[in-house]
Amino acid sequence: MNVLIYGAGGFLGSALIRRFVAGGHTVRGLVRNKDDGDALRKAGAEPVLGDLLTDPEGTVAHAADADVILYAAQLLLEPERHTVEALIDTLEGTGKTLIFTSGTGVLSQRTDGEWSEDTFAEDDEFVPSKYIGGRVDTENVVREANARGVRGIVVRPSMIWGHGRSPMLDGFRTSIEKTGAVCYIGRGLNLYSNVHVDDVAEIYHLAAEKAPAGALYHAVSGETNFRTIAQALAQKHGVAARSIGLAEGVEIWGTFAALIVFSTCSRTRAPRARRELGWLPHPDRLDVLAEIDTPVDAT
Repeated sequence: MNVLIYGAGGFLGSALIRRFVAGGHTVRGLVRNKDDGDALRKAGAEPVLGDLLTDPEGTVAHAADADVILYAAQLLLEPERHTVEALIDTLEGTGKTLIFTSGTGVLSQRTDGEWSEDTFAEDDEFVPSKYIGGRVDTENVVREANARGVRGIVVRPSMIWGHGRSPMLDGFRTSIEKTGAVCYIGRGLNLYSNVHVDDVAEIYHLAAEKAPAGALYHAVSGETNFRTIAQALAQKHGVAARSIGLAEGVEIWGTFAALIVFSTCSRTRAPRARRELGWLPHPDRLDVLAEIDTPVDAT
C-alpha cells in the first residue's frame, strides 16, 4: 500500500510510521519542518512538507497520491472537520481508505475526581462530552463517506502511552514543575482507559487491511485511576501526591486539559476491534505504571 500519514511528526504519527514501514508499505508523512523530515527518513518514510493551518488546500491535495490516508493530526474541532471534509472531497469516487483519529474524550464524563461505573464499547450509545463531543460529527462524516466512494474508518484511542511518553503522564509531571507535588483532582478515582501506542498503531494496520467501510474501533487495554498514577509518580520523584480542586487544576494544566482530562472519567472497551480485526494488545504492554520507570524513547 501507498500510505500517507497526516500528523506524522507526533507521538501517534511516529508509531504509525514505524508500523507501516515494518509492514513493507511505501510510507509518506506530512511534517512542518526539515528536522521532522530528517527523522522520518531515518524511520524509512518519505517526508512531505506541509501545514494544514497555513496551506490546507495544498496539503490536502497530497492525499490524491495515496491508497491509504491516516489522519493523526491535531487541530481544533472546526478546522479539523473542514480538513476531513476536504480530504473526502479529494478522494471522492476513488474507493481509497481514510482512517480518522478521534479519541475517547468524546464520551468522557466530568466527575471532578470521582469514579464512574459507565464503560462504553464501540456501538454503545452515550451522551457526547459538552467540551469535545462535537468531534462525533466529524466521525460521522468519515463513517458515511462510503456513499461518496471513500472507505472511511474511525479509530478512537483511549489515553495513549509508551516509550516513556504520554500526554497524561506529562501532565502529572507538569504539576511537579509548577507546585512541587504530583496533583490530582478531588479523590482521584477518575481515569481514562489507556493503551500502548504500538498497540494503537496495530489497530490502524489491521483496519487498513480488512476493516469494513464505516467501521469504528476503540483502542484500549487497561485502566488505572489518576490517584494511583499520581502516587506512583510521586514515589518515583521523591515528592508528595496531593488532591486539588478544579480551579487549581486550571492554573496548572490550563482550562482545556483540566476539564477534558484531569477532572473527567472515560472508561471504554474494544470488543469490535477484537472481534472484527482480531486485535489483541501485547501482553507485555498492559501496565501504564511501568512507564514511570521508562526513559523517554525519541523513536
